[in-house]
Parts: sequence; structure tokens; C-alpha cells
Amino acid sequence: MRLIPKDDELGWTPYAWTVYVAFFAISPALARNAAPFDWLVSIGGTLALLALYFRGYWVRGARIIPIIAGITLIGLVIYPMNSTAGVCFIYAASFAARLDNDRAAIATIAGIEIAVGIEVFLSHYHPLSFAWVIVFVALVGAINIHFEGVGRSQAKLRLAHDEIEHLAKVAERERIARDLHDLLGHTLSVIILKSELASKLAERDPEKARDEIRDVERISRDALTQVRAAVRGYRSGGLQAEIESARDALDAANVTLDRDLAKLQLPPAHEAVIALAIREAVTNIVRHAHATQCRIALTPLDNTYALTITDNGRGGSVEFGSGLSGMRERIETLGGTLTLDGSNGTTVTITMPRPLMIAERTA
Repeated sequence: MRLIPKDDELGWTPYAWTVYVAFFAISPALARNAAPFDWLVSIGGTLALLALYFRGYWVRGARIIPIIAGITLIGLVIYPMNSTAGVCFIYAASFAARLDNDRAAIATIAGIEIAVGIEVFLSHYHPLSFAWVIVFVALVGAINIHFEGVGRSQAKLRLAHDEIEHLAKVAERERIARDLHDLLGHTLSVIILKSELASKLAERDPEKARDEIRDVERISRDALTQVRAAVRGYRSGGLQAEIESARDALDAANVTLDRDLAKLQLPPAHEAVIALAIREAVTNIVRHAHATQCRIALTPLDNTYALTITDNGRGGSVEFGSGLSGMRERIETLGGTLTLDGSNGTTVTITMPRPLMIAERTA
């Protein structure tokens, strides 16, 4: 992932900052009696500076070092003949920030300042003649280091934001997949059972068969509404509605339902997860258990409450399929646990943190 602007994102910025090269390029015209050699040096130095300058905008890290060294060298060579060549040192200092390492950038700027100082000492120039160069090299270098740091931080934030957005999309797709599995698995199981029953009743009890077909139509319409709600994010119609739906599904499979529910003031997130857990467990009973009885109990404990769904079916080795695995993820997200026991029928036990308000237990 790039943390720097792409080439086509630089826009007009590289061209705007060439304004200071103009002073360097036209300095012979401002001098009296400028010799042809002065023009040659000025034009040649300008072209070399522009070539290095524009190259510097498209390289970073260690590759910027030769650019900085070349621009600094142009300034050291030409400054004794043309004092406006001091802009070369400022350009070199501005590129130091592109090393992407603040310590290296500061060291590079210090090296440019030292090179300027050595030039002044060896050439016996008055120190004040270089004062503006020293000041602007430090100032421009420090400003660029600051803004490069800000740019890197913003790029990292954008990268983090993009990653969060990606993860949110993945999580939403997984949520929709889990919810559709829970909704359609349960509903289609009921539709199959009622359709089979209607087929058996078609000859000996047509009226009863028509009632079952009407139930299939109603359940199908309800399923369509639930699928649309799941995609929007509304997963369940509530605990009581889910219990009634479970009773209808179990009745269609000739399974007797016994319920023993404590009246708990459940948080909405808990109620949605508990309702979906009941739906998944009942779907598994209808499909696989070959049971004749099912018991659903919601019981308050010391610091938690427990939901148990038990059947008297074949039991045996119990594995976490995609539905129960998704359910366990939801439950663990809320701080609960889900366990399975197939030693005597099948028992699904869910424990959740106890809500703040609990009414008296009712049969």
C-alpha cells in the first residue's frame, strides 16, 4: 500500500515551486556587463537544477540522496559566480524530507548547512552573505519534514479507514450469510414437512390438506419478509414470536413442545441471539433428531441465565455445523457460551451474562 501521493496526484505543485529558479536563470540579465560565460553557467545550471528537481518529485527514500547531493553540488559550484544559486541549497533541503525518516532528514539538512559553511570559510566570503541561505535551508527543511510527517500520518489513517471499511463489509456479508442460513434453513424445513403432510392428506382429507397448503403460503410470505429484514439488519421478531414459530415447526414434525421460560428483561441484542439460537436448534430437531419431545427452558442463575433446548431424539456425536458455529460466534461476542451434549438425546445449553431485571419465574 502506497503511503505517498501517486505521480498523477501531484497536480500543479511541482511546477509552482519552480518560481524561485527564475531568479537564478535571469540573474545575468540583472548584472552589469555579464559575460557569455556567465550566461552559459546560468543556463546550464538552470537546466541541470530543473532536471534534478523534477526527478526528485518521483523518488523517495535512499533514491533521493543522489538528487539532494547533485542539487547541493550545483549550488556549491555556481554560488561563487552567481549568488542566486543559493536557491539550490534550499531546494536540496526541501527534498531531505522525502527520505521518509526524520532523523536522516535532519542529518541531511545539517550536512547541507555544513557544506555551505565550508564554502563560506574556504572562499573567505563574509558570513552575512550566506545568512539568508542558512536561515532558509533550516526553515524550509523543517517545514517540509513537518508536512511530510503529517502526510504519512494521514495516509496511515486513510489506510486504516479503508481496512476498517473492508472488514465491516466482510462482517456484514458474514452476518447476512448467517442470518439467511438461520432463516431459510428453519423455514424451508417447515415448508417441506407441511408439503409432505398436505400430499398425504390430499386424498383422505382434502380440507385439511388445503389448510396445510395455506400454511405453506403464509410461512413462505413470512420467510420473504424475514429475508428482507435480515438484509436490512433486523434479525428477529422477538423471543415470544420465535417460540410460537418453533411450536408450529415442531407440531408439523409431530414433536411435542414443553416450554419453561422465566420472564427476563433481556437486552435487545441478547433477545435477538436467543431467538435465533432457538430457531437453529429447532431446525436441527426437525431435520435430524427423529425426536417426539422437545423442551425449551430459560432459567436465571446467580450471575448468568441459561437457555436449554433438549430433545429425546437419537443424540450421539454432535458436531458444530455452519449454523451452530455461526450461533456460537454471536453468543461469544456477547460474553456467553454454547455447549452441546448428545449423550441422551441432544441438549443445547447457552449461558449468557444475567440481565439487570428479572421477574418472578413463571411456568
